Amino acid sequence: MQNRKKILVVEDSQDIRNILYMRLLINGYDVIVAEDGQQGLDKAKNENPDLIILDLMLPKIDGYEVCRMLKFDDKFKNMPIIILSALDQQEDREKATKSGADAYFIKPFDLELLLTKIKNLIS
Repeated sequence: MQNRKKILVVEDSQDIRNILYMRLLINGYDVIVAEDGQQGLDKAKNENPDLIILDLMLPKIDGYEVCRMLKFDDKFKNMPIIILSALDQQEDREKATKSGADAYFIKPFDLELLLTKIKNLIS
């Protein structure tokens, strides 16, 4: 039996969370969800997912800070993080990259491209 990869989705929009949850499940992943940055950080540390999909504009702790806190912790520095955000400025992308993000997708996003990127990052 193949070991299923675990993905944490940190997204405050319930609609986007639900879409990602269903599509990731259909594609054979175990999925954990979080609604805000603090919950996302806690679940990342407790559940040790194989990859995180992270919104930037989140309640409690923003996605930049969540990304930075994980990427600068030796235990989590190799965990791939994909940013999924409505922020479309070059400075947002640069700030995400400096925070340690491995990829950046703009909302609305192409789900097939996102799934391909996930597969590439955790294979």
